[in-house]
Amino acid sequence: MRIKGKKIALLISLFSLFPNLSQADTFADSSSNVSNKNQETTQATTSCLLDVTSTTTPSVGNLPVRTYHICGFDFSSHVDTSYNHLSRSDLFVSGVPDRVFDVDQNGFTLQQAELLVARQPKTGFGGVLDFVVGRDSALMVPYGVKPLVDSQQIEGALLQSYLQYAFTSLTVIAGNFNSLPGAEFFDPTQDMNFSRGILYGYAEPNSLLGVRGTYTVNEQLSLVAGLNNGWGNVRDYSRRKTIELAMTYNPSPKYSFLLDGYSGGERYTSQVATGPMGIRTLIDFVATYNATEKLTLAANYDHDTQTKALNALGGIGSVTWQGIAGYIGYKFNDIWRTALRGEIFNDQNGFATGVRQNWKEITVTVGYAPTKHLELRCEARHDFSNVNAYLDTNGVSTSNNQQSVALELLYVV
Repeated sequence: MRIKGKKIALLISLFSLFPNLSQADTFADSSSNVSNKNQETTQATTSCLLDVTSTTTPSVGNLPVRTYHICGFDFSSHVDTSYNHLSRSDLFVSGVPDRVFDVDQNGFTLQQAELLVARQPKTGFGGVLDFVVGRDSALMVPYGVKPLVDSQQIEGALLQSYLQYAFTSLTVIAGNFNSLPGAEFFDPTQDMNFSRGILYGYAEPNSLLGVRGTYTVNEQLSLVAGLNNGWGNVRDYSRRKTIELAMTYNPSPKYSFLLDGYSGGERYTSQVATGPMGIRTLIDFVATYNATEKLTLAANYDHDTQTKALNALGGIGSVTWQGIAGYIGYKFNDIWRTALRGEIFNDQNGFATGVRQNWKEITVTVGYAPTKHLELRCEARHDFSNVNAYLDTNGVSTSNNQQSVALELLYVV
């Protein structure tokens, strides 16, 4: 499936038909109102045509995300750049990448520059367009999408494009949108760390094409049901749909819970159009505890299975991969914060990484925000496996561990 300029123009022209948002309307996040994170919002009116909303995620509280409300449209944008150094290559011995976005062995990278345009009234028609340029876009663009911009490893793509219709308690979206699982996001302003974790990259879908309905039972409970083309696929190569079910429960500002599941047809390996087809199933659970204004704790568990899948030995059969992640975020003051992440991942059949291994990692990140628009993140990460899974930079020797250091500069417009 190709994304063409005429389709984008059509979406924008459709938006222009919708009623303007009032100042009381709120901007929904790019995951369509089902984030498991509690947020605090303050609004300052600058003119009759421009309102600015600042949204703060407790775990990344030093960098508020600003949404500009102009003539009924909502705009938000950020630029994310980094320097990254890996002690080894960015590949496992199987040839599968061993990192998600921080794949540069020694260099500077434009990770992503994003512009999100939305029109999401509380009732009636609306929609979202999410433009992203950078290395992350090149690695995240769904299978079946031709990038809008393609220059070596820097690509531009429309990662989200969907229409919505909102009733009083029910919102239905249709198009290409972000998935729900996990405690981490594509948007770095919502993440504690610079690098994405193992579960984000190897146990969870990221982009979906289909339809999703979110029913708000009350202020604490929301239910989600959807149907889509599968994991990261715009075109349905499996010819079987994937069912999405989820529940978010926020009993108080301190606690939030997300339980979601996906099940549907997938080919024996990712991003192929032919070959054996099995059933892939994911059960995902996320719990977040905002212990104090300064301390946030979170945990994420994923359990994945698939029938008729390719294992590390080259055979076809049932496979299982699963993992758990824990997060600690602490805010010292309005300028300094830190975050710790630890993960354990069991790829017992080698389906996710191409290596039968137990993979662990620990990451420490320090954030420095001299202004409310800018944060510098310094990060150190150590990955280790029970086998020699990592390929050295010489492309020959191997090791059971890898270290990385990174500097990230994140600017919120």
